[in-house]
Amino acid sequence: MIKFHETGSVKIAEVTDDNFKISSVQDAVDLLGDMYYNNCNALVLKEVNLHPDFFRLHTGLAGDILQKVSNYQFKLAVTGDFSKYTSKSLQDFIRESNRGNRIFFVENIEEALLKLGKK
Repeated sequence: MIKFHETGSVKIAEVTDDNFKISSVQDAVDLLGDMYYNNCNALVLKEVNLHPDFFRLHTGLAGDILQKVSNYQFKLAVTGDFSKYTSKSLQDFIRESNRGNRIFFVENIEEALLKLGKK
């Protein structure tokens, strides 16, 4: 379910189980807590690991989860094809996130590891 990668001083956890789903803030907190105790600094999730409400910004699920990521001082990359989402606000959110240095929406694991491995 979890595969670990090390890039320099960054230990990255990758959720590899397509059946694992974060459906609530508590699910995210539990996962982040587990990763914290495994000395991870960063996490890679697949788009399928996030409940569809995450991508409906009006539900608040994305904001709440990403606030926890920030509170735990984690970096997060979500892999997938985000071009299928037609919401302008979601596309803007993804674009703005990718300009930062903590949250990334990328196409594949290689890109995720590259982004998360940077200091």
